[in-house]
Amino acid sequence: MKEKIVYAVYDFASIIMTSVIAVAAIFTFCFKISTVNGSSMNNTLHNSDRLLITARDFSVDYGDIVIISQPNAYNEVLVKRVIATGGQTIDINIGKGTVTVDGKVLDEPYIKERMTVLGDGFTYPVTVPEGFVFVMGDNRNASGDSRFSAVGLIDERYIVGEAFYRIGDTDLLTLEK
Repeated sequence: MKEKIVYAVYDFASIIMTSVIAVAAIFTFCFKISTVNGSSMNNTLHNSDRLLITARDFSVDYGDIVIISQPNAYNEVLVKRVIATGGQTIDINIGKGTVTVDGKVLDEPYIKERMTVLGDGFTYPVTVPEGFVFVMGDNRNASGDSRFSAVGLIDERYIVGEAFYRIGDTDLLTLEK
């Protein structure tokens, strides 16, 4: 009888340890969780939203919502949308409130309102160097992003991952590009 109890405890402990190791491996190599801090991504994301993000083994494309660990004047991890990648030329027209990449005005149904803030980082148009991206928040008038010298262009090596789900109170919501 004593041997059965010892075996059952050992079996239970083995299952728990295997589960803990499996979950740790998944969240280290496949997925991570990040939290939105602030209103710069409204109306797509909101302050304190939790995001499920991919591990860093991916290519960065226009429209991706990425988590950035690059040192910046805000001293925090940033959540922003990729607007232009290496080799692309970006122009911003505050009068019209438009963003142009490689001569094409972007269709951006996700932005909160017409952009009225240009920033202090660049004289436009500007070509993004290879290995860097230009990012902006969806709430353009309340976003510290690549338009500002406090953030600037983002070195792709500092992109932690791409957000692909917002963890809601009741369900997982897919993030649209």
